[in-house]
Amino acid sequence: MTDSDGESQLVQDLERRFYDDDFAAVPDRTVDATDHGATPDGETRCTVSIQDAIDTVADAGGGVVRLPEGTYLSGALFLQSNVELRIEAGATLKAVQDDDAYPNRETRVAGIEMEWPAALVNAYEVSNVGVTGEGTIDGNGEYWWEKFNDMRGDYEDRGLRWAVDYDCERVRPLVAYESEDVLFRDFTVERQGFWAVTMTYCDGVHVDGLTVRGNVGGYGPSTDGINTDSSRNVLVEDCDVAGNDDCLCLKAGRDADGLRVDRPTENVVYRHCRTGEGGGLVTIGSETAGGIRNVEAYDIHGEGTSTGIRFKSAKVRGGVIENLTFRDLSVEGARTVFEWNLDWHPDYSYPTIPDDVPESEYQPHWEVMTTPVEPPERGIPEFRDITVENVRATDTDRDAFFVNGYAEKPISRVAFADVDVEAPDAGSIAHAADWTMTDVTVRTPDGEGVDTEDCERVDLPETVSQ
Repeated sequence: MTDSDGESQLVQDLERRFYDDDFAAVPDRTVDATDHGATPDGETRCTVSIQDAIDTVADAGGGVVRLPEGTYLSGALFLQSNVELRIEAGATLKAVQDDDAYPNRETRVAGIEMEWPAALVNAYEVSNVGVTGEGTIDGNGEYWWEKFNDMRGDYEDRGLRWAVDYDCERVRPLVAYESEDVLFRDFTVERQGFWAVTMTYCDGVHVDGLTVRGNVGGYGPSTDGINTDSSRNVLVEDCDVAGNDDCLCLKAGRDADGLRVDRPTENVVYRHCRTGEGGGLVTIGSETAGGIRNVEAYDIHGEGTSTGIRFKSAKVRGGVIENLTFRDLSVEGARTVFEWNLDWHPDYSYPTIPDDVPESEYQPHWEVMTTPVEPPERGIPEFRDITVENVRATDTDRDAFFVNGYAEKPISRVAFADVDVEAPDAGSIAHAADWTMTDVTVRTPDGEGVDTEDCERVDLPETVSQ
């Protein structure tokens, strides 16, 4: 259902909620962190003084904690309900490179519930909160990038590639967890140690006008941009995201643990955004266990992003992913335009503990991660009811399509319309059913068509030679 201006009911509902002046509004009370002892010289730790300002404002009934110009070195900060942290232009909140500055909290990391270090800024079990301003949250991530790269080599040699992301404990810049009515507006996040902005188990998050630059001063592994994880009623708009992994992403839990939790991501809109370097312009997965539904992504331009629309999951992830709409996308310089790989990254996706690893080295979450999904067919994700409209892709490096579903649950009921892709190869589609294509053209040097395997009632694009 759309209104006369073409906006869906979902978009109208989110705009009505988030554009209301009362959304995430805090009392008219402002306190400078410097008045509580914060010294913005980039060398003095300000954790205690900034947290004191937050707690003082909260105790008074709420308001704004302001970071004036300067660099504030800090460990983990915890927002309180009815408090807005305002990082002014010229101000930088910089993560201290000290693991002890980020106490462990129960949370979810890459689809698994576990204890993990708190983020630099945490909206943790709160409501009516905000982080705003034209300043910068600097994840100061090189320390954690190096830590991860050192561990990864050792773990790969020992057959534990799947565990390193969890064992490394890289600090995230900004996390909202089990929170409601959250506003993130206008600031920049850079050099994230791990994912930049994550919303997990939240209801009502508006992310507006953020800039994310994950690779400032280096090349950070797994530096996702903006991730919605088992959350509902989320609007992400007017953001500019680049890093070394998926730029705009939706997730919902991993494997047996995600199926146990069974919390979906639903009612989410990503729009009016730009993506640069990164793994996917818009990515669904790989954590899909709780299901992902009622998603719209539109008016997004990707330049140099590895893939356009990216689905990734695995035969143990599970979940139903449905009612997805992608429209008005431009994809420039991607490796693959439609990369829908449901047998993604086997070394990471199918964990087993090698026999030669002593039990004394086991981590508690290893048992969770290696718990089999029962019955096994419950682990097969199902993607269905997908609409792709008005997509233009140029300067593609490799394929127009790389689609790899499952015979047991083919990617089904997909409607493409008004799509034009330039690519060296048309690519392949496997394990799909009930696809329609209207005015879909793939332009390749040789004009060869899309290869298919185990497809039923699947229309194919018109392929023409360039």
